[in-house]
Amino acid sequence: MTGIIVALPKMEDAKKMKNLLVRNGFAAAPVCTAGASALSLAENYNSGIVICAYQLPDMIYSELHQCLPPGFEMLLMASRHILAGCKDNDIVCLPMPVKVLDLVNTVDMMLQAAEGRRRRRREMPKGRSREEIRLIQEAKYLLMERNNMTEEEAHRYLQKCSMDNGMRMAETAQMTLSFVR
Repeated sequence: MTGIIVALPKMEDAKKMKNLLVRNGFAAAPVCTAGASALSLAENYNSGIVICAYQLPDMIYSELHQCLPPGFEMLLMASRHILAGCKDNDIVCLPMPVKVLDLVNTVDMMLQAAEGRRRRRREMPKGRSREEIRLIQEAKYLLMERNNMTEEEAHRYLQKCSMDNGMRMAETAQMTLSFVR
């Protein structure tokens, strides 16, 4: 689950930011006034965005950024002077005073990017188990022995059969072995 956490030094400002986000269609964001609280809230999410100010009572933005769990990004809101020193560190920056449209578009862009990364991770092919590797090796050796193929030829043959039949390579290897036995 992707979450938005608002960490601003003044609770009143944090609540205003939360209300602004909610009015613009984002899920209700937890708010806090300290970096440690933001880190604690981040543990409740798989990924997300921490919207923060340059300095919180217990740490500055760079310390918070270093401690964020994997999958979290930071949106720093600060004066242009401070943002000038905040280049090349994977932190998205918005100059103060923040325009509502800029904030909404930036948060939306960051959420879409996080969703895209999560989707790509989910779609990545899973690694093969030891049993699947064993089946593929056994099928390759059988093809090599019976059909005088090299290991590369046997591997390509299993790959092609897998693709032609829309099956995983381990399933094709299992079928190959079952035909012979």
